[in-house]
Amino acid sequence: MKKLVVITGASSGFGMELAKKFAQDGYPLLLLARRVEKMEEMNLPNTMCKKVDVTDFESFEKAVREAEEVYGKTDLIVNNAGVMLLGSIDKQDPQEWKTMLDVNVLGVMNGMKVVMDDMKERKTGTIINVSSIAGLQPFGNHAAYCASKYGVTGLTAVARQEMSPHNVRVVSINPGAVTTELLGHTTDQSIIDGYNEWKESVGAVNIKAEDVATTIKFAYELPQGVLLREIVITDTRQDA
Repeated sequence: MKKLVVITGASSGFGMELAKKFAQDGYPLLLLARRVEKMEEMNLPNTMCKKVDVTDFESFEKAVREAEEVYGKTDLIVNNAGVMLLGSIDKQDPQEWKTMLDVNVLGVMNGMKVVMDDMKERKTGTIINVSSIAGLQPFGNHAAYCASKYGVTGLTAVARQEMSPHNVRVVSINPGAVTTELLGHTTDQSIIDGYNEWKESVGAVNIKAEDVATTIKFAYELPQGVLLREIVITDTRQDA
């Protein structure tokens, strides 16, 4: 049997597409999200589905250890869970800032911490953190979201320095605009409307969550000695 793959945020978007692709190729899976029924509906083989809030380190670690007892040690974790609550600094509810920083940054740190010691000891493994193009450049009405994703990009770079001497790969995936449920998290309708107008102005966004999942899987399935450190993936017509 192939080695265990752990995917957070697996109830929709990139995470759901990743689960389908890895399951098709016979990987045992641990899928984590708050909406466990969405993961169970996929009915994937050799798959454990757990309702976990990634900001809760204890429950996160417990779920991973339970899966490892069945499938062996984690070889890949994809820290994909995230929220996108767009808004301007002067008008956005500070609680939305906290939600994004907790999920998007601390959730990723929790996922890395759960697996890092084992991977270092075994001298193998891969950690893939889903950041964003908004973690590489600023966008209007994205202040707190950019802060969270710049955080993911930075902490991924630090983790890579720490883990590379142990032959453990740490990868940052930075997608551009992709049609997923993320935009629906935003509570300001005018920002949602403006975002959709922008997508139409560039000729619509044709890149799909499946395309991002394919790219992540490709990066993982390269030989352990080959590391794609950072991947920026966007629709061809996205010029910013």
